[in-house]
Parts: sequence; structure tokens; C-alpha cells
Amino acid sequence: MRVAVLSAEAVPYSKTGGLGDVAGALPKALKQVGVDSLLITPCYLQTKGEYLWHTAIDDLWVHWRGTPFRAKAFYSEANGSPTFLIDAPEYFHRDSIYGYREDHERFAFFNHAALVLLERVGRPPDIVHLNDWHCGFAAVELSAKRRWDAYWQNTRTVFSIHNMAYQGVFGADELWKFGFGAELERNAFMSNGAASAMKAGLETADMLSTVSQRYAQEIQLPENAYGLDWLVRQRADRLIGITNGVDYDVWNPATDPEIPAHFYADDLSGKMQCKRSLLEQFSLPANLERPIFANITRLTAQKGIELMKQVAGEILAAGAYIISLGSGESRYEDFWQRLRDHAPRQVGVYRGYSEPLAHKIEAGADIFMMPSKFEPCGLNQMYSLRYGTVPIVRAVGGLDDTVQNFDLVNGTGNGFKFGPYRADSFLEKIYEALFAYADQDTWRRIQLNGMSEDNSWENAARKYVQLYEWTRN
Repeated sequence: MRVAVLSAEAVPYSKTGGLGDVAGALPKALKQVGVDSLLITPCYLQTKGEYLWHTAIDDLWVHWRGTPFRAKAFYSEANGSPTFLIDAPEYFHRDSIYGYREDHERFAFFNHAALVLLERVGRPPDIVHLNDWHCGFAAVELSAKRRWDAYWQNTRTVFSIHNMAYQGVFGADELWKFGFGAELERNAFMSNGAASAMKAGLETADMLSTVSQRYAQEIQLPENAYGLDWLVRQRADRLIGITNGVDYDVWNPATDPEIPAHFYADDLSGKMQCKRSLLEQFSLPANLERPIFANITRLTAQKGIELMKQVAGEILAAGAYIISLGSGESRYEDFWQRLRDHAPRQVGVYRGYSEPLAHKIEAGADIFMMPSKFEPCGLNQMYSLRYGTVPIVRAVGGLDDTVQNFDLVNGTGNGFKFGPYRADSFLEKIYEALFAYADQDTWRRIQLNGMSEDNSWENAARKYVQLYEWTRN
């Protein structure tokens, strides 16, 4: 089976969030279970030159907006899988990956160029796996091509929803510029008087997937689908939830090159060294008996920062540390800085993102906070489990699928989770975690429960192979 994965971002070439982790890891995992997989992603200004092994195609001519457009394609296997990076400086050499008024045009071009590239590099793929709204354009284009282009006649599409909150909405009057002038194609995009690339993917792909079983249910409800719940329900028989995996070649405390000491489930002494190093890095007193509460996230309302604001004082009053890594909305960045200024001996803040520091925090922290309003899958809670860092999460999306409440009587469960989006519910679980932390044997039991979980990409990849087979039949 030949599978082409298209994504707007993919580790290690580019990343703004979980989509990058998933798209970078899945093709490698597919290859490991015997699938002929390849990845296509843009080459951004931020893509490090060391990952661009050589120029695969110097003259990738793309008929675009009525004229020939010359792009290039670099080749790499830095993610463990054959990868083509489409280089079009006019569209992708920007100061940031997203956030431009013509983002819809940038990714419409990427989709079209990716299909042109596929026709240049071998036999037709059996499956084109499209990720999020950025790739909704290709779902429509392939649906049309199958009707008249023999090359694509047997290719099927899978469209993965990573976050319904972002739908790639733009003016419908621009559709013709991107080659979607036919009535059938235009209708696929139309949503409340505008064009939506997310809606196009949902409507025209052969199969739909999303990144956890719980989220597959949640996006059929109005409060989680942002106006497209009716379409998700309409196509529910073509929708499956597959929880994302973790690349244990990258996230493994026994081998992680980013952390100061390695550790294992049967020997956690290295974790204490990581904790000491983390406190030193943030210039905090090295009191190893106090727990470290950590958070690594984009600072947006989705991530439950409002709840963290309401409980931070209680955490500090209990004598614990808080360490935050992330950037986003200025009101949340300002909150963390004010908290740091208020309690400089208990709070550490890094504004921005650092992948090496993220690894150090996962290894050195004791408790990880993810009180999200919604969370399609989430990866940090699974990283935390592997690193013996106990997660406190809200029971939504993939957080609900991967974290089980600790049961003191039976010794089962790998973390703590709460339901209502309220500070008092969150705080109750914080107190439960502090109570468990005070007993060394209890805490170690929770840590070992989490570290024994198998959230590997191999399991997820086999489920995707099954999905691809269903899609072809």
C-alpha cells in the first residue's frame, strides 16, 4: 500500500503544535509497519538547512492562478520517512508559519503543488492522507480528478481533523482563482456565505478521522464543531477516532539526549537529578521535596489558562513550585510574568517555545497541568506519563481517553481528571495529587502505572492501516 501524507507542518521540519508532532511521526510509523509512505510539507523560512538533504526537483512547474509557477522540492528523511518539502519562497518564506491574511491561498497552492509533485515521483498513491483545514483543498481537487484523470482513478482520501476551531474560512469569490470554479466544487466549500477549507475536506474526503475517540463524539455536538456539527453527524458513518501516538525514539527518559540524567521505571533516581537541574535552570531553590507543577502550552483560552489563574495562588500556598513554558495571548503571558514577579522563589516562566526545554520540564516536573476547555487529543499528557510526571487533566477529548483517575484503594490509574470547567473542580484534583505526593509509595505507584502505558505510534499506525484498507474497499 502506498500512502502520501500531506501536512502544513511536520517535525522536525516545522512545528507550531501537536499537528507537527503527529505529521512528522505518522509516516515513519507507517513505514515501520510495512507501508510505502511518504510525507509532503512546505519548506518554510524556519526549516533548518541541515534537514534539506538535496534538491529532488528543481523545476516543479505548477499551473497556478492562470500562469505557470516554478517551485522546487527538497528531499529528506530526517523524520525517518521519505519527505518532500515544497519550496516556494513567495508563499512560505515568512517570519512565522501562520497568521497571514492570505493563508488560504498559501495552502491552496501547497495542496495543488503537492498533487503535481506526486505525479512526478512515482506510481499513484492508494491513499492521500490530508491533515486539517490546510489540506481541505486537495480533497476537493482529488475528488474532481478521479472523474477524468486516469492517474488518480484508484486513489482514495482520508481527512484528519486535528482541531475544529480552525476552519480556513475565506471569501467565496476567491475560489475561482484556485481552480474551483465548477458548481460542485464551489458547493463543497460553501459554509454560511463564505468558503471553508475544513468544510470542503469534511464533505468530499472518502473517510474522516480525528485524533481521539472522545473527540470524534464531541465534534458531532454544536458546542465543539463551530457550525459544522450537522456535516459531521451526516458523515458519522465515515468517521473514526484514532488516538495519536508518541514517538518513543524522541520522548523516552531512558535515551532522551535533551535531559541531564536518564531514568527508567525500575530506577527513578535520574528523575531527581532532572528535577534539581530544572530548578537550577529557573534559578529556584533546590528543595527537592516540594512538588513542581508544570505547564507547556500555547497560551490561549482553549488551554484552560483561566482555570490555572484561579488556582495558582492555592498551589503556591501549598509550598509547591510552578513552571510554565509557552507563548500566546498577551493577557496570559502577562499573568505568568506577574506571578513570577510575585513569587520569584516559587515560579519559573519561559515565554516562547524551546523543544529542549520542553523535554527538561517533562523530565524534571512532578505534576503536569492540562485543564483544557477542549483538547482533540493532546500529546503532553502522554509525554508526561512516559516521564513519570503525573498529569492532572480535564476529561475532554484525548485527555479523557488517555488518563485514568487514580484509585487509592485498588492502586489503579495513571493521573487525575475532572469534569466541569470550573476552578473548584480543578482544585479538588490538585489537592488529591498533593495528598498522593505526600506518600512516597503511593506516588511511585501512580508514576509506574503511567510509565507502563503503551501509547506508541506503532499501535496507532496499525489502526491507520486498517482505516486505509476500509477506505480502499
